[in-house]
Amino acid sequence: MSRRRNTQPRHKAPSTGEAVGSGASGRRDGAAHRKRGVYMISVAAELAGMHPQTLRIYEARGLIRPQRSPKGTRLYSDEDVERLRRIQQLTTELGMNLAGVERVFELEAEIERLQARLRALERKAAAVEAELRAELERVRRATSVAIVPYRQPVLDIVPVRENPVTVRVDRTYTLDIYNEET
Repeated sequence: MSRRRNTQPRHKAPSTGEAVGSGASGRRDGAAHRKRGVYMISVAAELAGMHPQTLRIYEARGLIRPQRSPKGTRLYSDEDVERLRRIQQLTTELGMNLAGVERVFELEAEIERLQARLRALERKAAAVEAELRAELERVRRATSVAIVPYRQPVLDIVPVRENPVTVRVDRTYTLDIYNEET
């Protein structure tokens, strides 16, 4: 028995990007709002252009994880709907199978983790660099006051000769004079 999928939505999707039944008129919660499950499976399927059973298959494969209401109803967020559209793009436009889609999502998640780690390491490196620069400047200031540059004294010293001449100046002192001619 062949089952034909109806690709026409039964009712229009919200044009403002606001979630159906979210009660968020005018409110902008950003990422938290985009992650909140507000669409029931039929509405999410229509927004993504899929059959509700396809969403159940994707959930069973682990490609999508809808939230659940207290009574167990699947609730899809705006991010979930975008992910469903991405799955459809990968399978229909690029011809990937679901295993390939899973691998693409794994690699994209790994890239996000690595980029976050890189950003954290860059922040840490910048902090360490700033700390090292401050310590270097502190050491420069401390050593510039304590250490005086050495300059060799200029003295008029007569070189020592082999044959000194002894001259007595008085009884208590003896002065050795060196003959420079020898």
